[in-house]
Amino acid sequence: MAILLFTGLAGAAGLGLAATKGRTRLTLSRAKHKSLTGHVRMGKRIAGLIPFYDYGEDRFFRADDAPDDIVAQRRAGFERLAALYATRYAKTRALTAETREGLSDLQFTGVYRVPFQFSRIVRENLGTGAFLERSDGPIVTDLDNNRFHDLTGSYGVNLFGYDFYKSTIAQGIAETAALGPVLGAYHPVVADNVRRLKAISTLGEVSFHMSGTEAVMQAVRLARYHTKRRRVVRFAGAYHGWWGDVQPGIGNPIAADHTLTLAEMSEATLKVLARRRDIACVLVNPLQALHPNKGAPSDGTLVDSSRAAHFDRAAYAEWLQKLAAVCKASGIVLIFDEVFVGFRLAPGGAAEYFGVAPDMITYGKTLGGGLPVGVLCGRAALMKRWRDDRPVDICFARGTFNAHPAVMGAMDAFLRRLETPEVKALYDGLDARWDARAAAFNARMEVETLPVRVAHLSTIWTVTYQTPSRYNWMLQYYLRAEGLALSWVGTGRLIFSLDYDDAAFALVIDKFVAAARAMQADGWWWQAPGVTNRLLRRQVLRETVRAKLRRR
Repeated sequence: MAILLFTGLAGAAGLGLAATKGRTRLTLSRAKHKSLTGHVRMGKRIAGLIPFYDYGEDRFFRADDAPDDIVAQRRAGFERLAALYATRYAKTRALTAETREGLSDLQFTGVYRVPFQFSRIVRENLGTGAFLERSDGPIVTDLDNNRFHDLTGSYGVNLFGYDFYKSTIAQGIAETAALGPVLGAYHPVVADNVRRLKAISTLGEVSFHMSGTEAVMQAVRLARYHTKRRRVVRFAGAYHGWWGDVQPGIGNPIAADHTLTLAEMSEATLKVLARRRDIACVLVNPLQALHPNKGAPSDGTLVDSSRAAHFDRAAYAEWLQKLAAVCKASGIVLIFDEVFVGFRLAPGGAAEYFGVAPDMITYGKTLGGGLPVGVLCGRAALMKRWRDDRPVDICFARGTFNAHPAVMGAMDAFLRRLETPEVKALYDGLDARWDARAAAFNARMEVETLPVRVAHLSTIWTVTYQTPSRYNWMLQYYLRAEGLALSWVGTGRLIFSLDYDDAAFALVIDKFVAAARAMQADGWWWQAPGVTNRLLRRQVLRETVRAKLRRR
């Protein structure tokens, strides 16, 4: 009888435990975004199933089943553009082609500028030069002496304009020249940098690194060390560097088993954070405010016109404040990754802009005064790398080039200029100025009856498309022909520097209009009656399935 009773109690306990685990798993599942960006393992599996196939000459111009007259229009426009590229950018393209064979970075970006089905023919005819010779204000010049208005922002580095950073780099190198490349010991400017960074971040301590990725690595490592928890939470679509734990799924060959990818701006996510006791930290990339739960927009994924973006400052600030409160109550370290947006939204960064006080903040890019750097600021208790009661229990992080004198000098020059009246004036009315410019851009496109609009987060813009099309990615090549320099992700992300005055911005709009008109005239935005984005996606899916079956 006792045995039966014990067995019954054990069985009931087992069922109870199973039920609890089931509820926990269900709660976690509900906190994931419904897209593949929220289900990184499934996304990786699906990516592994998609076969390569590309279009031949004819299908390249009629992927949307366009009639012969439209195909002829497109072909003529493409050939005209290819001839222009061959002559206008000859020297720049030649050096790019020569270097590509030994530079894997160029090989990667060249392949993924457009959807892979179109990539081969685009590369053969519209190869984009990767070399520049000089910069002057918002203008960059290539090896063929072509001048472009720069919309790349140097991946976020270029906030105040290239001339600003040339000056801070020169000033920093001059300031530290007597010490030279002495590593380990610090140049005195480091002390000034620490004081200024503590004031800006309102956090107690600072740690210097060689890149933004390294700064994030250290933040996560310290959060785990002090909380004695292993799990990291990131949000669907957010980027925090290319190392394993914060980039699970596609792009990472190793499983990030201790990382949870949850939905942003979700009550279900807040419930998970409130209930679990194994979460060390939550990472926030404020750039996601422009496109929550979506990956960085890129022309390489434009198979239709469903790309969307929208920024609601009040809603995102409310979300961050709720998130901060839950993290504080649950003992979770809240980390703001401001490597990309740092100082772009406000002098005190996104933390100041959204009115949130994170436990740690990572900076990089622009803070280096134009030189490579990463910085971690955090509460003093979290920044400590050892335990007083266990002297051998340490959390190690160090790098040979941390606090390099030249970098620290350029950083000091940058931080000092943040406090000058000239730079402070750039922040006055910043949102209103760029809201007005985005509105002017969209109004002009509407007047010109062009199917192009923008969404923006201050000086960071994403181009969206109004009518269903398989060919939106072509716009980047027409824009370059008009003298606009875009990064390799094309129209997915345009980054303006603050030295764009009204005259320069007006020229950018004119160039956009000219490029879009030319693209429209060449037939790329033709659409069949009744076509929708959903139908275009289904068409691509059918092509993919047929290509998969042919491989069997």
